[in-house]
Amino acid sequence: MSFLCLAMMMTVMAIAAERAEVSSPDGLLTVTIDNVNNEAHYSVIYREKVAIERSALGLYANIADFTKKLTLKHITKDKKQCRYLMRGTKCSWVEKTYNELKAVWETKTGRQMTTTFRVSNNDVAFRYEFEQQGETACMTVSGEATSFRLPQNTKTFICPQSDAMVGWMRTKPSYEEEYVADGEMDVRSRYGQGYTFPCLFRSGEEDTRWVLISETGTNGNYVGCHLSDYNREKGYTIAFPMAGEANGIGSTAAGIALPGCTPWRTITLGETLKPIVETTVSYDVVEPLYEAKYDYQPGRYTWSWLIWQDNSINFDDQVKFVDLAAAMGYEYCLVDNWWDKNIGRERIEQLSTYAQSKGVSLMLWYNSNGYENDAPQTPKQCMSTTLQRRKEMAWLKSIGVKGIKVDFFAGDKQMTMQLYEDILADANDFGLQVVFHGATLPRGWERMYPNFVASEAVLASENTFFSEHHAKQEGFELTMHPFCRNTVAAMDWGGTIMNRYLAPDNRSRHRRYTSDVFEMAAAVTVQTSVQCIALQPNNLTDVPTFELDFLKTVPTAWDETVFIDGYPGRYVVMARRSGKRWIVAALNATGKAISVPLQLPQLAGKMVKIYSDKSLKKEEMWPESEVKTVKINKKGTEKITLQPMGGVVIDG
Repeated sequence: MSFLCLAMMMTVMAIAAERAEVSSPDGLLTVTIDNVNNEAHYSVIYREKVAIERSALGLYANIADFTKKLTLKHITKDKKQCRYLMRGTKCSWVEKTYNELKAVWETKTGRQMTTTFRVSNNDVAFRYEFEQQGETACMTVSGEATSFRLPQNTKTFICPQSDAMVGWMRTKPSYEEEYVADGEMDVRSRYGQGYTFPCLFRSGEEDTRWVLISETGTNGNYVGCHLSDYNREKGYTIAFPMAGEANGIGSTAAGIALPGCTPWRTITLGETLKPIVETTVSYDVVEPLYEAKYDYQPGRYTWSWLIWQDNSINFDDQVKFVDLAAAMGYEYCLVDNWWDKNIGRERIEQLSTYAQSKGVSLMLWYNSNGYENDAPQTPKQCMSTTLQRRKEMAWLKSIGVKGIKVDFFAGDKQMTMQLYEDILADANDFGLQVVFHGATLPRGWERMYPNFVASEAVLASENTFFSEHHAKQEGFELTMHPFCRNTVAAMDWGGTIMNRYLAPDNRSRHRRYTSDVFEMAAAVTVQTSVQCIALQPNNLTDVPTFELDFLKTVPTAWDETVFIDGYPGRYVVMARRSGKRWIVAALNATGKAISVPLQLPQLAGKMVKIYSDKSLKKEEMWPESEVKTVKINKKGTEKITLQPMGGVVIDG
């Protein structure tokens, strides 16, 4: 009897040692890790419903296979806080508590891997950590078993990863594919290469749960990852870069110096979309990698290339856009590709001097190449090596340039992630803010790199110029990204467009399909600290004065963001605060008017300006806009009507 009891006790202890839980501070979210058949797994329960079914953990390394024949050796738990100031993102101050679970797994050969989970209210972040393994001080990771098994009948809001070395001048993947809303999990991705982060999912009908999956903390010490196509048994798994990226140069594997760690995988959960839109998990689990050497300023910029295209990259036209920035009180003017050929370095110095005399600073475009693709635009080979880069940046600093836009990266291999990091670190020495285009998703970079502004990593506004199809899709895109792409990282969409036709004369080519107020509201819903307001010189006279007055003062850095209402790809209503000023911005991507009752306690009893669209008349292509000054009642309630492809802005 005593022997039996002892055996039972030992069994219970053994089972207990193979399983552990950690919950969020509010107790509504629980992560369970367990060892089943000597393999590591995790699962996520949110509000007593399964959000992530039992999913695989582990990775494949040259020193050991950390996916099987594992023993769970040790578990520790801790309660921690994160508190930090942010510069130029969706909020300026973050303070939250999270619970941490560390589990040490050991292979049969004695190699050890630690899985670290940090669980806060609505957010899960986890990564793999490795100590030095005896005399082994480095390792190569060829892939991961990490998976995400979502409940059956989950709907998807995701963007396909492109094939490598395809598209214009073999520049893909450029992270500019089209999102699909309310898709099915078991549908093959467009290219069969899976999906780029972030990925949004909705499970349940009456009992809805939203799940946003992404990654953060990726720098030059790992590859950039994405999700595989869906597999009924495994779910979605972490996928590494394609061999063909960067013209086939470089490994798809990741090299890690020991001790070392992988990036964080993040999961944000909610019964509504509020936690998805307001999450800061991308920044909560990373740290600054260096101090800012200069006081980098948020602001707005003008940009000729969006509508005037390559022909505008000449001295006289750039003067017009500098003058436009000065007239609007904007801080920057971006001079795009070919400036070295069409304007020349000597005259760029003159242009920079002229811009500074008007209170405007230049930002200049660069091609990142290298040898990665065939994009011909110049200047080239100024950013691809340390010697070239620092010489160029020293010149930029000497003539008063404040930022650079670097384009055409096309890949997630570790060498490419190192290039991003090297450009940013060098730019900090010369007081340059950095925007990346043709580039991967930023993964916590706003906090990691203090001079990082934003990446494109989206099918951006330039496509509204290129084709009428994308002009028609603008509403869909801009009501999708607050819930996925833009909620995890700053997004250089490329401009609030006030021209009604996508042509310099504002009369020819195809039309813009959104209203003026939609575009004004998009300047708020799109989040990036240096924001393009893509006005054209003609807009100073053909856009109503009250619209220009709003665009002259629209902030780009925010102290607080609050989600109010919406659905991905249909409509969105959110409020952002800059200092004491609250702006509520709403977009409607549908062909029908939408009435939305609002609860605005932050504006209760205040006088506000409400910008809105009038009903479209039969003979009109765009609705007239109007502005009214009203007082929000003491309860903070207000009802708005969003016209088809229209918007509303409440400025208090």
